[in-house]
Amino acid sequence: MHFTPLPYLDPGSGSFIIQLVIAALLGIGVAVRASWSKIRGWFGIKPKEDETDDDGETK
Repeated sequence: MHFTPLPYLDPGSGSFIIQLVIAALLGIGVAVRASWSKIRGWFGIKPKEDETDDDGETK
């Protein structure tokens, strides 16, 4: 008779997986924020210029 054990994740492994997922999401967020102007350039979106009144004051 051959017995195969059931797959098992202990709490340490589950915690490690959760940490990996959170770190990956935060890393993607930092990478996007760091290169946001380049990403906008790919879509042809130009940065807004400051709108000024005739007096030279910003709106």
